[in-house]
Amino acid sequence: MSPELQMKMISFGTNAIIVFLVFYSIILHEISHAMVSNWLGDDTAKRMGRLSLNPLKHIDWFGTVILPLLFYYTLGVVYGYAKPVPLNPYNYRNYKRDTGLCALAGPVTNLLLAILFALFFHLSPDNAYIQHVSLYVVFFNLMLAFFNLLPIPPLDGSKVLGIFLPDELYFRWTAQERKGMMILFLVLMVSSLLRLNLIGRLVLKPIILVMQLLGLQ
Repeated sequence: MSPELQMKMISFGTNAIIVFLVFYSIILHEISHAMVSNWLGDDTAKRMGRLSLNPLKHIDWFGTVILPLLFYYTLGVVYGYAKPVPLNPYNYRNYKRDTGLCALAGPVTNLLLAILFALFFHLSPDNAYIQHVSLYVVFFNLMLAFFNLLPIPPLDGSKVLGIFLPDELYFRWTAQERKGMMILFLVLMVSSLLRLNLIGRLVLKPIILVMQLLGLQ
C-alpha cells in the first residue's frame, strides 16, 4: 500500500470518527430534551421511546440525512435537524419556565460535551490524533450549542427567551415556529450564496471565546 493511499485511509477514518461523535452529540442533545421533560412531569417523549441511544429513534430522514447532504453539495454548508422531541407542556407545573428549561437542556448538553472533549485534549499531550479529533468535536458541539441558542423560533433559544416574556407575547412569539424555520432556511441559503456567513458571524465569537477559556486555540 502506497504512503499516499495510507494517508487517505487515515484521513477518511478520522473524519468518520468525528462525524460519528458529532452525530451522537446531536442524539444526546435530543435525549436531554426528553430526559428533562420527563423530570419536569411530562413523560410523552419517554413513552415515545425518545430516551433511547438508538439513532433511528431520533432521525428525520429528510431533515437529518437528505437536507444536510443537499446543502453541503450545493451551497457548501451543513444545515439540518433531528426529529422533534414530542412534548406536552400542559403537563408541566409552569408552562413557560419548564418549556424553556427543557429547551435549554440541549445546548447545555453540547457545552458539557465540549468540556469533556477539551479534557480529553489536555489529557493527551503526546497523542496528536486524539487532540485532533477532540478539537473538532469541541468546535462542533459549541457550534450546536450556540446555534441552537439563537432566539429564533423554533430554535431552543426562542423558548429560553420565552421564560422572560409576558404571556401574551410569549404565545405570539412561539406561534411563529413554522415561519421562523422558513426564515432561517432562507437566511442560510442566501447567506451562503452571497458568502455573507451571517449565522457564522453570530456564533463564531462565543465559540472562539469558550475555546480560549478551555485552553484551546
